[in-house]
Amino acid sequence: MRQRMRWWKVLGLAGLAGVAASGVVIARAERRRRAYTPEEIRARLRDRHAAATTPADDAR
Repeated sequence: MRQRMRWWKVLGLAGLAGVAASGVVIARAERRRRAYTPEEIRARLRDRHAAATTPADDAR
């Protein structure tokens, strides 16, 4: 019985570590996303739109 309780504890701790690691990754991505100014975001979106709407040379 004692061994079974240990497995549950290990599983629970692993789950908590996974949740904490996910939170760190999400927070880091959010900080990186918010670091851009609105003008930089607009410029990047315009560049991405221009790249997506121009016909590719490989498509011929």
